[in-house]
Amino acid sequence: MPATKPDATVGADAKPIPSPLAGVYASAGARMGVWFGCALPDNFGDPAAEYRFANQTVALEDKNYRTHLKFTGPDRVRYLNAILTNDIKDLAAGQGTVSLLLNPQGHILAEIETYALADHHVGISYAMIREQLVQWIDKYIIMDDVTLADETDRWGTLALEGPQAGAVVKELARVDLQQLKELSSVDARLLSDHAAATASPEGGSQPAVSQVPCRIVKRSPGGVAGAEFVVERHHLQTLWRILLEATRSHGGGPAGYTALSAQRLAQGVPWFGYDFGEKQIPHEAGLENSHISYTKGCYTGQEIVERVRSRGHVNRRRVSLLFSGDDVPEPGIPLTADDGKEVGSVTRAARLWDPPRIIGMGYVRKDAEAPGTSLHWPGGTATVIGLP
Repeated sequence: MPATKPDATVGADAKPIPSPLAGVYASAGARMGVWFGCALPDNFGDPAAEYRFANQTVALEDKNYRTHLKFTGPDRVRYLNAILTNDIKDLAAGQGTVSLLLNPQGHILAEIETYALADHHVGISYAMIREQLVQWIDKYIIMDDVTLADETDRWGTLALEGPQAGAVVKELARVDLQQLKELSSVDARLLSDHAAATASPEGGSQPAVSQVPCRIVKRSPGGVAGAEFVVERHHLQTLWRILLEATRSHGGGPAGYTALSAQRLAQGVPWFGYDFGEKQIPHEAGLENSHISYTKGCYTGQEIVERVRSRGHVNRRRVSLLFSGDDVPEPGIPLTADDGKEVGSVTRAARLWDPPRIIGMGYVRKDAEAPGTSLHWPGGTATVIGLP
């Protein structure tokens, strides 16, 4: 399946951002694509096997589509709490949360993860909106004593997911993911012997040991504990080798975005730039329970969010879809009712392997959002299914 393009409002036509692991992927024979505006692996030769890694053993994934912003200064907590939809002020050091940045009309400008560290906060979003995001955030710094630094070029991220991810993290870093809250992080140092030999004080040689300092973030896609490893970019190739060796020893391996897109659709997880963005408000995108605090106080766009909440519904909603036929629908394909009237459109779709089926996401009118509703697309039917 070709890489699904993100929505044009977030730079779909821009030149792909190169991968810091491009040389590694060329040597590995990976098929590359454009995901989140970045050059990332489509697959490593067998998307079906890569999908099974993420579900049955452990998958190694490249998350270098992100932008990293550092916030310092005594007013940073108050400032972030005033522009983001979720509660930042109650984050203890080592904790994180996911929020939205809205415009005054309540439309979604960005999805941002915010992490509280000992002496600063980190905001992580998407490299494809890096320049716009810095401008949007910076314009709100008026009287606040806050310093914003763009550290995107400094940091990189790899991730593990699947039922064996926790065992790999414990072996490599002595970190028990079960003891961490979701989006909590700890500093760690990965140790791994590798093939290159160094001289031993007693003569002869011994395996060299790689030490990679990193921040490990717990993330549990589909409810299964996994981990992201945030490292300085000059450590990325070493980190990739360490994690690749460990995943293979547990029956897993690297997974590209053909498999990962299918995995997220199966889990009902929407992607920024694909399934929601500047055309949507949070309730349309189904993010009102995961990305918003209703007790934190004022933030940009709150008036619209509260108005929709009090009204109790929106005129269209994001839904999951099960497609008939052998073809995978392209983004933007219209969805119609039995009478031929258009009631929505597809945002993203993918082929799954276990069991074989084609699923996706889209937006439909309120009268067509109930699970079990049968709609039509040019290749067959599209049945609305309940979100996991």
